[in-house]
Amino acid sequence: MSKPDELAFLDATAQAELVRRKEVTPFELVQAAVERVETLNPALNAVVTPMYEQALETAKGTLPDGPFTGVPFLLKDLLAAYAGVPMSLGSELMRHFVPDHDSELVRRIKRAGLIVVGKTNTPEFGILPTTEPRLFGPCSNPWETRVTTGGSSGGSAAAVASGMVPMAHGNDGGGSIRIPASCCGLFGIKPTRARNPLGPDFGDLMSGLVVEHALTRSVRDSAALLDATSGPDLGDPYWAPPPARPFLEEVGADPGRLRIAFTVGVGPEMTVHEDCVKAVKDAAALCAGLGHEVVEAFPEFNRELTTQAFMDIWAAGCASNLEGISRMTGRPPNPDKVEPLTWALYETGKALKASHYMLSLHVLQMIGREIHRFMKDYDLLLTPTLAEPPVPLGSFDSPADNPMQGIVRAIAFVPFTPLANATGQPAMSVPLFWNGDGLPVGSHFVGRFGDEATLFRLAAQLEQARPWADRRPPVSA
Repeated sequence: MSKPDELAFLDATAQAELVRRKEVTPFELVQAAVERVETLNPALNAVVTPMYEQALETAKGTLPDGPFTGVPFLLKDLLAAYAGVPMSLGSELMRHFVPDHDSELVRRIKRAGLIVVGKTNTPEFGILPTTEPRLFGPCSNPWETRVTTGGSSGGSAAAVASGMVPMAHGNDGGGSIRIPASCCGLFGIKPTRARNPLGPDFGDLMSGLVVEHALTRSVRDSAALLDATSGPDLGDPYWAPPPARPFLEEVGADPGRLRIAFTVGVGPEMTVHEDCVKAVKDAAALCAGLGHEVVEAFPEFNRELTTQAFMDIWAAGCASNLEGISRMTGRPPNPDKVEPLTWALYETGKALKASHYMLSLHVLQMIGREIHRFMKDYDLLLTPTLAEPPVPLGSFDSPADNPMQGIVRAIAFVPFTPLANATGQPAMSVPLFWNGDGLPVGSHFVGRFGDEATLFRLAAQLEQARPWADRRPPVSA
């Protein structure tokens, strides 16, 4: 069972079980993963910082006794600091930055027994829903190399979908786990706000928009990893409600008869591609067939006001990033060291008054209360993950005379996912549908605040009813 091609599409739980039964060694698992990365990466550009020698040495040593002991893993090159390994955040500005400590999430990943074999491609500062940084170049989708992987966790998604590793780190500030999960045919859940720690470097990011987790092929891997990494860290400003029991115990548990609201679009101004409409209607029918009550409904709120408030905080977050880097390096922000869109966002964020920022935050909190009141009548809300199937690479490029064009295009591509970041609710993209071009189109489920349990129960039920594990993209191990 130790042949690389036989290991490639086992999930992390199955690989860890082989290690426990001594049917394969951690060194063999890591060596096989390294070989797959080296074979596939020239076509995909998913891994930008190899850590092969370090990973192989780690695999030969004494490893923690965790749920994933000996299993290879990849870190997104954004937020998750690994001591002694470069962390560029996808930007020329940070090309030579090497952290001197592990983030708390990385400590917990190591404690779970995972072995990090490299770092994955991400757009500059995670700004766009595509992975095409100027620094490292575009990451290609293993289902069709001319289209986007999504972003900002696109390198991690391409790596998992192609079989380089069974799961990989991601983070999500506006959909950055769920967007690439949809584009690459993976399971991706954004946990409840503050479920995973951001310390020691951050208390929260962008007033709670950003959450850490991973992209996986199986539901059980996602649940087991969240069990291993979640929980408050010392000094956290707030934390998510503790779960009633381990998330892994929810996988396979009876979800009961859920009441699910669904929509295929919100308002006449929103254009949703026919494939994404089909995917949601198909998911709704599947849920109804499993015995759930499915009702077409969507909460009423001011969408234009929400988008503007979100973008105010997004721009302020970009300005904060650049000014924080400036303080750290002692060098002022420089437009030559960042992409034009990043600089335009920086200038927009820098110009915002503190009072305006607080008003925008108030708007998002007010709308969050409206959404939570709506969710009192429903266990879950089902929407498209994206408004379109994976679009061609280059779709989010901005001309020199209009550097914000990419972000305007992004708003049209991702009208659904940012809402859960604003409200703090857990949400997941589930790979239930492939279009006529053979491209995956995710279905997006939003749960009540603190209730990942219901999402995991339904996801496992959907995974059993319509398995996706055997699907292989054209570029794969």
